[in-house]
This record gives sequence, C-alpha cells and structure tokens, in this order.
Amino acid sequence: MKKSWIAPLLIAGMFLLGQQPCSANGLVQPQSEAPLRSESEPKLPDQDSRELMYKDTLMLFLLPHIEKKMAEIYAPLLTVTPTVYPYLVDVTDIKRVNGFRRFDFLITLNIHPTVGPHLSVGEDTMTFRITPGPKVKLESFKHLRDPRKSDLTPNYQNILR
Repeated sequence: MKKSWIAPLLIAGMFLLGQQPCSANGLVQPQSEAPLRSESEPKLPDQDSRELMYKDTLMLFLLPHIEKKMAEIYAPLLTVTPTVYPYLVDVTDIKRVNGFRRFDFLITLNIHPTVGPHLSVGEDTMTFRITPGPKVKLESFKHLRDPRKSDLTPNYQNILR
C-alpha cells in the first residue's frame, strides 16, 4: 500500500510538465510543416443544411464519373490515382437547359483531387449534362493546375512523374 502514491504522482507530473518531444539521442528533430491549403480550395461548412444534403447527394451520384476522368487526366502526372472527396468539390454553376421544369441540366464543378492525408494535387473544372434516365455525360473538362512539388510533404514527392 505504501507504493500506491507513485502512479498518481507520475500522472500529476506529466500534466504539470506537459509533453516534450524527444528522440533516442535526446535531440529534438525538426518536423516539416504540412503544406497550407490552397486558397482556391473550397471552404468547408461548419453545420448541416438542406442545401448541403442535396449537394452531397448529387456528389455521390457524380463521383464515379468524376473519378473516372481524374484517373485518366492524372495518370501522366502521378504514379497514383488521386482521390476526390465529395466535400472538396464545389458546385460553381447549374442551369436548366430547356427552361422551367425541364429535366435537362448542366452542372459545373470545381474539383480538388488529393493524395494521402488530403494533400492537394491539382484543380479541375468539369461540366456534366444530366438528362432523364438518368444519363450523365461529361460536356467539358478543364485542367486548371498540375500537381506541384511544393504542395506535397517530402514522403509524397516521389509520386510525381
């Protein structure tokens, strides 16, 4: 029973001293800073809404079409296929092609593909036509930005071609 005070004392000491980084040789190794998010990347919402739910549902529907084109476009640029997260896609424009209550839409998206721990590897714009069926056709595509070495942490720079 006399040794029961050791554990609480050690725990209290850890809280008082705080955690200090260390290594085997006693020297602290500098850690590289993660790249900052691009200013062009979409701002993430902090609460749910009906509009956000509709957008997320639409993104789930379009995601296979987006990923197919991403794999094609980024194959000559990267050794891995980038991931597209639905919340890193912005709907920049949507139009009814043939007027009110006609079910023929053009939707333009701004897309930010990533690799690893959400490291941005580019930016693209896609316009899809969605018609009854539903049928989805990629109407236009514009590659806005290639992957940059400066956007990647050192352990991911080897994926650039």
